[in-house]
Amino acid sequence: MKYIVVTGGVMSGLGKGITMASIGRILKNRGYKLVPIKIDPYINIDAGTMNPYQHGEVYVLADGAEVDLNLGHYERFTDVELGREHNITTGAVYSAVIDRERRGDYLGQTVQIIPHVTNEIKERIRGVAAKSGADVCLVEVGGTVGDIESMPFLEAVRQMKLEEHENDFLFVHVTLVPSTMMHEQKTKPTQHSVKALRELGLQPDIIVCRSKEALKEDVKAKIAMFCNVKMEAVISAADAEDLYAVPLALEREGIWTYISEKLQLNQSKVDRAWEKMVERRRSCRDKKFSIAIVGKYAELEDSYLSIKEAIKHAATELGYNAETKWIEAGDLEGEKEVGSFFDDVQGILIPGGFGVRGAEGKIKAIEYARANKIPFLGLCFGFQLAVIEVARNVAKLEDANSAELGETSHPVIDLLEEQKEVVEKGGTMRLGDYEVFVRGDTLAKKVYGKKKIVERHRHRYEVNPAFIDQIEREGVVFSGTDRSGTRMEILEISPDKHPFFLATQFHPEFRSRPNRPSPPFKAFLEACIKHPPEK
Repeated sequence: MKYIVVTGGVMSGLGKGITMASIGRILKNRGYKLVPIKIDPYINIDAGTMNPYQHGEVYVLADGAEVDLNLGHYERFTDVELGREHNITTGAVYSAVIDRERRGDYLGQTVQIIPHVTNEIKERIRGVAAKSGADVCLVEVGGTVGDIESMPFLEAVRQMKLEEHENDFLFVHVTLVPSTMMHEQKTKPTQHSVKALRELGLQPDIIVCRSKEALKEDVKAKIAMFCNVKMEAVISAADAEDLYAVPLALEREGIWTYISEKLQLNQSKVDRAWEKMVERRRSCRDKKFSIAIVGKYAELEDSYLSIKEAIKHAATELGYNAETKWIEAGDLEGEKEVGSFFDDVQGILIPGGFGVRGAEGKIKAIEYARANKIPFLGLCFGFQLAVIEVARNVAKLEDANSAELGETSHPVIDLLEEQKEVVEKGGTMRLGDYEVFVRGDTLAKKVYGKKKIVERHRHRYEVNPAFIDQIEREGVVFSGTDRSGTRMEILEISPDKHPFFLATQFHPEFRSRPNRPSPPFKAFLEACIKHPPEK
């Protein structure tokens, strides 16, 4: 097994995840089988309870694991389906070590960071790598060198470097090269970052330097000299307009040549499909249309990262560039007329979420899209709010609401009876891949082209079966359900009543890929392109 470990210095948010995903894509293009692992030093067991304002979106894997958004980058770039074991957190590691100690597995030893915690980390990395049958294991160590939380993980990978064959282990360090007002590129932050890494016993093989503009040759030479790496191992990673072009940019910088020599990889045949996709994206940059996204975290777009990417994937497939107008849901709540918010847009999307804040604003946006026949796509909570909107304004159940949001005599969204029996917090969540059965002769069937699909879920409340007959009227239909037919999965308005109105209880954005866009997103954007901008 070959290992590539990516660390970061100077500051967080530099793009370690994109760097590792890009390296993965470069390897994938040459036919190598990969297994990515993300290490998160926070003490949370997983990302499920974390505030999107602090950490961006919670990404959901096929097995229901709630993880860091970088695993979404790994899946999109490498097209490898990941699971719970691919995200290692401090919380999970320490919990496992403490459980072992309580069971007596350590036979009375004093349990310490070294060797017990570091051994647990190494066992997890090697276990995932071995189980995958991959050629290369990619490991991103989250956080920044110098963070106290990262120390056990850096020590673990230091030990692994000693234990593995010299040509089977490679360190990539991502740093920042800032520029002064006079456009002078400064190397001191990188020097200090690498110095801190070397004090921990780690010497980077490759230094990826993030900067506004490409590194000058003398700057590269200076970093190479003071950081003890070859000049060709100093890789310039300037800001890119398109994330999907980053693998190509890194390859032009020679990163593949250096990796292949160090790890003794010799595959030269290259799949050009990714390069062609990037070229398609570039060629359609000027063919624009606009959609509105109404959310309660609109000011932090990373809260809806997978939705942003799914829109890109579908728009590229259609030969267009989708521009997004972000609207804070709370801003709609005090308004009688909301039409001015949707000037110049050709579609409205309501993303997932939880809680009462912004819910009524989203319902107003849905009503506006339905009444004015604007293409609409609702996702998860957006699906539930669409059910509430049509229940109130089409079925005339005036106080219809979700039991999550307040008291109502018409709880059209509620916990099912079997869910109410589970009192443990989080026990009622439906997470990960579930089958969805699509009714024939519906918009959903046209969108997917098949009767059984698999999509990822992240929600607790469901459509209340007691109100289904009252809601299904005037072209409104639940066109997708679970196998039992009791859990509603897709709501639509028939095409003869509305140009495009579709909402899904699941999150189709999590399965969207650059060369394989999500069907609902593609169908929604296709309808938006045909719809004239609102005035």
